[in-house]
Amino acid sequence: MSRFTSEDEAQLQSMLRQLLQSVKEKITGAPSVERAEEILLHLEETDENFHNYEFVKYLRKCINSTVGSLIEEETEKCISAQSQGEVSGYDTLVQHVTKKTRESKEYREMMHALKNVMMVVVESLINKFEEDRMHNKELDNKTKKERRSGYYTDNCSDSDSSLNQSYTFLSQEQLQLLVERLDPIQPTEVRQEALQTLCFAPPSDILNSETWPNLRKHLTMCLSDPDAAFSEKILRFYAKAFSSSPFNMTRDVYTSLAKHLEFYFLSGEYSLRISAGLDVSNPDIDRLLRKVRLLNEYQKEAPSSWIRHPEKYMEEVVDTTFSLLSVIHEPTHPASPDFLSPVYFLALLDIKAVWFKKWTHAYYSRAVVLRLLEKKYKSLINAAVQQCLDYFESCKARVNKNSSVSDFSHQYYSDEKNFSYTGQELQYVYFVHSLCLLGRLLIYKQGQNLFPVQLKNKKDRVSITDLLVLFTQLIYYSPSYPKTALAGHTDNYSPASLVMEILQVFCDQTGCAAECLYTDAVIDALLHPVQSVLSGTEVYLNCLETTLIDVADILARIAAVDDGLSFLLHGGNEKTTKEDSPTGVHVIVQFTKKLLHDDISLLSGSELLPVVKGAFIFVCRQMYRTCEGLQVLIPYGLHESMAEAWKKMSVLSERVPTPVTGVDSISSISLESKNSLLWEETLLDALLNFSATPRGLFLLHSTGAMNDCVNFIFSSLSKKLQANEYEEFGNKVIITQMATTPSGAVALQSSGFIKALVTELWALLECGKDDLRITQPKSTPIDPIDQSCQKSFLSLINLLTYPAVFELLSKQDIPNKPVYSFREVPTDIIDIIDRLIILNSEAKIHSLFSYEQSHIFGLRLLNVLCCELNTLLLLESQYKVSQVLLTAQEENVTETSEGPGDFIIDCLSVERNHVLVRMNLIGGPRERILPLRVLDKGSNSYPWPMFSSLPLPKCYLAEIPRKDEFRHDKDLDKLLSLLKSPEKQSGWTEICRKQFYKVMKARPDIISGTTMDGDVKNESLSSVQQLGVEMTVRYGKYLNLLKEHAENGLCFVLMNCKKFLKQEQRTVVSSLCCLQEHCPGYDWFASSVFLIMSGDGEKTLMFLKQFSRLLVSAFLWLPRLHISVHLPATTVESGIHPVYFCSTHYIEMLLKAKLPLVFAAFQRSAFTPSQICLQWITQCFWNYMDWREICHYIATCILLGPDYQIYICISVFKHLQQDILKHTEAQDLQVFLKEEPLHGFRVSDYLEYMESLEAIYRPMLLEDMRNIRVQNT
Repeated sequence: MSRFTSEDEAQLQSMLRQLLQSVKEKITGAPSVERAEEILLHLEETDENFHNYEFVKYLRKCINSTVGSLIEEETEKCISAQSQGEVSGYDTLVQHVTKKTRESKEYREMMHALKNVMMVVVESLINKFEEDRMHNKELDNKTKKERRSGYYTDNCSDSDSSLNQSYTFLSQEQLQLLVERLDPIQPTEVRQEALQTLCFAPPSDILNSETWPNLRKHLTMCLSDPDAAFSEKILRFYAKAFSSSPFNMTRDVYTSLAKHLEFYFLSGEYSLRISAGLDVSNPDIDRLLRKVRLLNEYQKEAPSSWIRHPEKYMEEVVDTTFSLLSVIHEPTHPASPDFLSPVYFLALLDIKAVWFKKWTHAYYSRAVVLRLLEKKYKSLINAAVQQCLDYFESCKARVNKNSSVSDFSHQYYSDEKNFSYTGQELQYVYFVHSLCLLGRLLIYKQGQNLFPVQLKNKKDRVSITDLLVLFTQLIYYSPSYPKTALAGHTDNYSPASLVMEILQVFCDQTGCAAECLYTDAVIDALLHPVQSVLSGTEVYLNCLETTLIDVADILARIAAVDDGLSFLLHGGNEKTTKEDSPTGVHVIVQFTKKLLHDDISLLSGSELLPVVKGAFIFVCRQMYRTCEGLQVLIPYGLHESMAEAWKKMSVLSERVPTPVTGVDSISSISLESKNSLLWEETLLDALLNFSATPRGLFLLHSTGAMNDCVNFIFSSLSKKLQANEYEEFGNKVIITQMATTPSGAVALQSSGFIKALVTELWALLECGKDDLRITQPKSTPIDPIDQSCQKSFLSLINLLTYPAVFELLSKQDIPNKPVYSFREVPTDIIDIIDRLIILNSEAKIHSLFSYEQSHIFGLRLLNVLCCELNTLLLLESQYKVSQVLLTAQEENVTETSEGPGDFIIDCLSVERNHVLVRMNLIGGPRERILPLRVLDKGSNSYPWPMFSSLPLPKCYLAEIPRKDEFRHDKDLDKLLSLLKSPEKQSGWTEICRKQFYKVMKARPDIISGTTMDGDVKNESLSSVQQLGVEMTVRYGKYLNLLKEHAENGLCFVLMNCKKFLKQEQRTVVSSLCCLQEHCPGYDWFASSVFLIMSGDGEKTLMFLKQFSRLLVSAFLWLPRLHISVHLPATTVESGIHPVYFCSTHYIEMLLKAKLPLVFAAFQRSAFTPSQICLQWITQCFWNYMDWREICHYIATCILLGPDYQIYICISVFKHLQQDILKHTEAQDLQVFLKEEPLHGFRVSDYLEYMESLEAIYRPMLLEDMRNIRVQNT
């Protein structure tokens, strides 16, 4: 290649000619230059003669001679490495060799030489181009004839491609001559010939030449030539330039065309009027439209490339466009209002203003567009606003006169071809264009800054709010399609559908929506049709049903956002001055209730009535799914109206009509039954969504629809009917809420949900997926719980709260069968405990295919369950779980000649050791030490001592931190003196509160339990209570609060409490297990007070009797209100404690308001704050806080008020925020919150934060807490 002779050059030219001649047809058929390049790049794949071309053979020869040996060498190296397992697969080998070859010095030199040679050859080909044309004259003549005969077959100026014709390469001298011949003073024949030559030249060469500025002037002037064929050729040149040249060149072409049009519209030659209409079949109008279309096509394509060029180029295009669109007659001109301006033509071709949407999509161009609109072309915005106002006024006038409104949207886009437009139709097209442009403009903050605008014929300026009110009113004042055509139009250009699109985008853009939509004026405009129907006034609306459906859609989207929901519930600041003006929620709920009661005469008999009902129920559902929304909706009794409608419909659906002879009757009955079933499911779904919150679940129970709702959600989950991920998480949250209540757990059991969950779990643990094709043995899981089972594990944790466990397991025995079949699949929770946790027989072990994995799953589940102390006591009392695990540890030892040896350390023994310590040791984060469940590196891989009998090794008991030597404290003495003499001074409560704050902040360690004994037998205590007594005494002795024989004193307290509380309990007939017990669980609060009193039973009882008179006792001492006469019968029969439907309900509400990230983490984990808070409160934070903090929790709630229980829980979540977010990502939030104590949390650290919460929420919380005894809705 280094000796390149003239013979070589001639030979290469011949090769290139052969190649280009062979692929000529493929290239000339390409629509663009990029596509032509792509065809050449993939020629080997598409041309079967590729390897026969001489030029390809030449290239292959160069490659073989230069890098052939290198390729062989690298290939051998790769094959050698592949045999050793370092490289695998043919593709990897090819990639490796290709990479090494391209990085080599030889390859770079070859490419450099080839480029030099090919540059010489191509330059020679270009120089000899004229000679080649002479040699192929006959072929050229034939081509020209074909081109002339087919040149004008396409009627569109911009549909041609620069590759559909041969190129003529022109020198600078030829280009200069071409410019002179195109001068308008030249004869027509000369200009025609010059233009023909221009069309054969590459547009990029023309645009890049020195002669282009002069040529552009001539072309711009020639566009106005009366000869249509002449201007048509110029448009074709422009079209070729747009499609094949870069933006920095085509901008000149665009501005040239735009300025020509601007000059034409301003000239006296143009005289079109709006009132005269527009006939597009007229050749002159057709040519004008094609010019505008070419501009519009470029407008839509330019944004994809202008970011790669200087901003001034883009600004030139934008400025020229706005200048053209701003063309109007002077106001003094007699035809000024009737002038058919350029924007009408653009609107005809791009009715939805797609060009403007693309220009404002990216910030780079949007900033320029909006800056120019603000500084130079605000008249464009004014004209668009004026057009919308004019159209609205015309619609409103027609509606008020009750006259028919012409639907130009239907006429304009009808199936029949339309070659002319009336003045009204032109105005409508411009209105749609203006509407879409303004809708896009208001999305952005910079666009909003262009408002308010001042219109010439209006005294007041038009603000964003005014414009949005106008948009909203168009929904019900503008013409709509008939009811029968509601779903028939996919591309609907009616004003209502266009406004809906705009408002839906606003709702999605939360920042914009907050600025624009959340105003009283806009909401009032949305609710106007609803209020009109409610008030019974005459309604002049187009298609009332579709209007109401559209309004409900926007309201639902607003309610789905926190800020929008708050605005609907409470209104804006303006509402506070208008007490007679109801908030949005009032109107919506009142209207929905009337719909449910079929109390709206205007809609009676309408086919769309069920759709309207469903739409407004969905709006309400968006509100009552949240705690804040439910609080506002409770007084309206919406759940009762829905339940009444559902019961009525369920009764009707049970009546199966007798079939009548004839197909029509059968089909009508079938359709009616389908509609009834659909409406019944809509109501069930609406009722079901009440249970998204604790209070809502309580209301759902009062309707009697709990079981049907659970059956419905289980059916939906079974059929995989969830619409999206949000709905799926919502359903899981609902199930978690239900599992926190006894009646909800029983409903889940009876629906088959628990059976399905257990069956699915067993399939994953023991069987694997049925549809999994086994190509290699399944790998051993490295995680304690395999990823495939994690979802089922978390579902079980969400389900097995203590209320659920008590209902599902109370007084149930373990099966303990002598033989278990491999095909015997568990179907209930008791089976899970039998088959996965209590493996106390060889039959159970041998029935498992994956013994270790399945048993570890069971032990991990047991570990989480035992974190809830009542569940632990129930499992211990009924199944002696600790003893089973101890026996298993005892058997898991090495055998020696001298007898049992050391414990065998394996995954199961390590897991059992952790569970045993957790079950038999009470204490907060600094009071007990739990062994890790991992092995360390080194010789001593597991330093934690194992055991097979109780008591526990002392190493698991943390050393109690020594108390500071007690010194008299003035603040504490003052607090104690105040507590002893409450009647001595006025404002005693407030003084005590301040003094308590002072002591807590200064010396929080002072407030903890300190000083008994008694002799009472414990025969009447249940086994659960006896175990609780043992656990409490063990903990008290560890804290040095109790002496020997303290069990008697605690039994004495519990029996007296039982006797005292029984006197205030009502008799309830119920199938719920919890209502058949005087106290379903252990009394952790009474035990805490017993420890605070240092085991003094008399003092404990005296305190509890006096304490029981206080409101706070209802929320701290949970057994106090169990089946109590102080609660309404309906509340008692639900089995739901006020702590759940009151305290935890407000915890969720405050959590969403104050810690939205934490609340979102719970939602994402399908877990609920109410469930974990109920667990904490029920057991007085035992095992979660150290003893001192437990005392602080109790003292704070008693002295500062019961609402502090809620504030403390919020403070705990604030303390745990980062951990909660981290474990949400790890998908184990439930496990973390239940297993882990509250490390580092101190009540005293958050007193100021709690005080700030009190200042905002106390009135509402205390009022609701006091109302629990009359809570019947």
